Amino acid sequence: MLGPVVFRAVPLLLCDRILLSLLAKWGPSMVPLGVTGARGLLSVGGISPLSSSTVAAVSILPPLYLLVGPWLGDPPLLVSSAAWSWWLAIYGAVGFSWLLWGILAEGQSTKESQKEEDKATLWKMLRLFGPDKLYLSGAFLFLILAVIGETFLPYYTGRVIDILGTKYDAEAFSTAIFLLSAMGGSSCSSSPGWSSGLTYFSSLVRQDLAFFQEVKTGALASRLSKDTTMMSNSVPLNTNVFLRTLIKTLGLYGFMIGLSWRLTLLMLIETPLMMVVQKVYNARRQVGIMEAIQDSVAHSEEVVHEVISSMETVHSFATEEKESQATEASLEDTCRLKNQRVLERIVYILVVRVIQLSMKLILLYCGYQQIRTGLMTGGNLVSSILYQTNVGRCVQALIYTYGDALSNVGAAEKVFEYLDREPSVRTEGMLSKESLCGHVSFQNVSFCYPSRPEIQVLKNVSFELRPGNSCVALLEHFYEPQSGEVLLDGVPVGKYEHKYLHRQVALVGQEPVLFSGSIRENITYGLQGCSEEDVSRAAGEADALGFIRELEGGFDVGEKGGQLSIGQKQRLAIARALIRDPKVLVLDEAMSALDPESDTAVSAGGL
Repeated sequence: MLGPVVFRAVPLLLCDRILLSLLAKWGPSMVPLGVTGARGLLSVGGISPLSSSTVAAVSILPPLYLLVGPWLGDPPLLVSSAAWSWWLAIYGAVGFSWLLWGILAEGQSTKESQKEEDKATLWKMLRLFGPDKLYLSGAFLFLILAVIGETFLPYYTGRVIDILGTKYDAEAFSTAIFLLSAMGGSSCSSSPGWSSGLTYFSSLVRQDLAFFQEVKTGALASRLSKDTTMMSNSVPLNTNVFLRTLIKTLGLYGFMIGLSWRLTLLMLIETPLMMVVQKVYNARRQVGIMEAIQDSVAHSEEVVHEVISSMETVHSFATEEKESQATEASLEDTCRLKNQRVLERIVYILVVRVIQLSMKLILLYCGYQQIRTGLMTGGNLVSSILYQTNVGRCVQALIYTYGDALSNVGAAEKVFEYLDREPSVRTEGMLSKESLCGHVSFQNVSFCYPSRPEIQVLKNVSFELRPGNSCVALLEHFYEPQSGEVLLDGVPVGKYEHKYLHRQVALVGQEPVLFSGSIRENITYGLQGCSEEDVSRAAGEADALGFIRELEGGFDVGEKGGQLSIGQKQRLAIARALIRDPKVLVLDEAMSALDPESDTAVSAGGL
């Protein structure tokens, strides 16, 4: 990738160098036009346009040429004595070159579209803090006070401390104000963390079954535990640092302009260079590394969750070693990606340090020239260098926090993808009859599972079911048929209110799922106000009272009923359905694990 860029950049540099030499005799304000002129010729000539970062970097050549020109044998022209038109033309060339690149560049629509999507996601993250406007306003006020104190601190170190007396501690005052700002930001970060996690979970439980067939449980749990936390923590921290640093940067530049506006403009050369470096680093960190790490972590948790939830099967097939190796491979991939992120971070810091040190050398050289010409004093030069150090850190912090916020977009995109997803099965029905007969009709129903759209399970099926028969997923309104209608008492099932429908139509599957908690909580799951008589009646009809009475009160059934046998779990699931007194009972091989005695007892209870 570097070779083609260098090959295209060399003609541009040569043209720019020639134009600099030729146009130098016509007036210094025209020299930087060589950059945009050569750029336009290359674009019109059909050569693939360079990146905006490359063009911006090339646009910095005029001021650099002014510094190194004497070493190349050209007549010396000191930056310190240059006319204001030089500075206007130089930085105008930077902006104009960037604008020209945006107009002439090709093949950037995909990247620009991705950038717009990232910004939209970032604004969604910021909107999570809407309920905390009052806290944020207070934090912002203290933040401004803290920045004012920090900005004035270097200036008044040698001028005002003596006047105010020895008891005045400006640094302690500034630190205290900043701590107040940090406290305000911390209180805001906890609320969106709770809010975003709750919103994410609420969105998940409202999704249709097809969604959970496509996305595995471990990945969803990882998004809930990791990504929502990352979102809620990064936004307040980055916003706090960004605003604080931005205000401080503007204040520092104000002081620097007062000391020497020429050196201040020279220092601005550092900004586009830092932007180029940060842009490359952000592209790697945001699109390449961070997103890959998030996916790898989600996959690792998915593997671990799957193994732990199936330990009985793992032990029965003696595959402990195999599963350990699979988990190790998944964790090694995550570790490799994190090591790669650390390495790229090291290279990034190295390049940034080189740029900062180079700027200090240039600043010292130009400051020396200004002292020689009498445009500034040695004390002002020392102050400018001290301010330049702070400004460099602030600019780096500004660029980094923006990039860090965008890097968390990768984690937020999946979360918002789930939040914005509309379930394919609508539950907007409002019908709630006082009495239901339980007459089921299928009229020209065609259906295929969303995870296997090429296999049509039902095709133009029509039949009627009188009370006493059974049916499964479409009757429960887990899916929408591709054509036709499923009617309950002559009304499409989608017209019924969601909770009402599932109180009247109960499902007992072959492998029922129980939740951690007591026996009573599992039988009354989803209901409120059930009496002990109702629970005992349902358990008796399901032939579950016998083993329930042998258990201690409030016995923990374990995760998914792991401490109960299959037959006991099926009887509890039947009791959970019967306590609702449903008009339609859907049995999907619900008694396959019952012994003959229990099967007979349950059938005698009315099934």
